[in-house]
Amino acid sequence: MKAVSKSIIACAIAATSMFSTAAFAQDNFNPFTVEYDGYNFSADKITGNYTEIATFIPSAGDPNSGSFNVSLLWNAGQFVGNNGNTPVDNTGLNQTTNGYGVYALYMASGTFSIAGGVNTFNFTPGTGMLQMYLDQDRNTTFTPPGGGAGEFELASTGDDRLLAEGEPLSGSGVLIPALPSCTQTGGIGCGLFGATSDFELTDFGRTFFTSPNPFYTMSFQTGQLNTFLPVGTQTINGSLDVTFSEPGEVPEPASVGLLGLGMLGLYAARRRNKKAA
Repeated sequence: MKAVSKSIIACAIAATSMFSTAAFAQDNFNPFTVEYDGYNFSADKITGNYTEIATFIPSAGDPNSGSFNVSLLWNAGQFVGNNGNTPVDNTGLNQTTNGYGVYALYMASGTFSIAGGVNTFNFTPGTGMLQMYLDQDRNTTFTPPGGGAGEFELASTGDDRLLAEGEPLSGSGVLIPALPSCTQTGGIGCGLFGATSDFELTDFGRTFFTSPNPFYTMSFQTGQLNTFLPVGTQTINGSLDVTFSEPGEVPEPASVGLLGLGMLGLYAARRRNKKAA
């Protein structure tokens, strides 16, 4: 039994890790070109970190299910190429001299459920917004809202330019605090999520993202969750990467992730049965 249990949880961890790669990513990242203020380079992914305010509203009489609202701020960290593997040099992003910043605001709503220590989240299509900005002087400041239905308050935005906007189309995620990747790191790497939004460049955005032309019409966000409790209003953070695609190129984020959840559930059931015996 002990060997079987170890095997099951190992499979759960491996499958859940694949949730962020195989299930939440294209086989090949789509390349794009950026031109701005003397910088000219190609990449296929933008990596970064996010902070979000999430408010969880339990169903009447059932604290293990309900709805949620999220308001998220993402700051780009670097451009990456070589199918998402190699950081691109000399992009100007976040450079101290002659540098610029890129950030995005994202809002959405959805439903959540909790079962067997696994927290599952599903976004409701068409319930929010996505806006991506260029911060020319890297001086914008952000004040988080009091709840997930509010917007981040921005200041020093006079030099900011809207690059693109869109609307959330789909998304799902899992939070499993019992995973060794979470317990052994003090609450880092406790879950995964993926979301898809439509993506429309502004006139200025087309001078920044110059290729392909016309540009991709979908934005695909994949991220990692640090630990939190899905109750009340929470501040959540982690990493978040952005890639681009056309409709039909983004896979459904379910199959591999559900395999991981199923294996983890089987492991939990075996532990319960062993204790009962």
